[in-house]
Amino acid sequence: MEWVIEEVSNYTGENTESDTEQPIYFYSKDKPYYSLTNFAHYGFELDGYHWKTSEHYYQAQKFVGTPYFDEIREVAYPSEAFERAQQLEAHRRKDWFHIRDEVMRKAVLRKFQTNPDIRHELLNTGSRRLIEDSHVDNYWGIGKDKTGKNQLGQILMEVREKLRNQTEDQE
Repeated sequence: MEWVIEEVSNYTGENTESDTEQPIYFYSKDKPYYSLTNFAHYGFELDGYHWKTSEHYYQAQKFVGTPYFDEIREVAYPSEAFERAQQLEAHRRKDWFHIRDEVMRKAVLRKFQTNPDIRHELLNTGSRRLIEDSHVDNYWGIGKDKTGKNQLGQILMEVREKLRNQTEDQE
């Protein structure tokens, strides 16, 4: 956690390719590395369904076994999936906070396994730290005060390592 606080204090808001040791900040659609976000439109097949985005998958998993599962899966945009899940919070599965990291890990891995262009982009981040620069999320991102957990960034770095190992095993 300390490295996030230390590196965020030096954050200028820009990613530069020549800076191979600097962390990569991602979040906004109009900035580099938007493909790392769950809102980026890179579909995949998982658990017998097609998912438009990893956000669709993540939000729908909160409602497995309910009619809300398909409702969220079928909305057009990831922002709609997020908003609808927020509205339905009272119906969310009881074990959600125990399984949410594994759900996210599964979605992110499949997204990058399925889409070669963004898999290549993720692998090309080398060993740089990946930081979701969300000002509203202290769990998945770093939050407004830049001290958040950055759990999505952590999962992306795990997935990057797993994909790198899979690529090396195939060579």
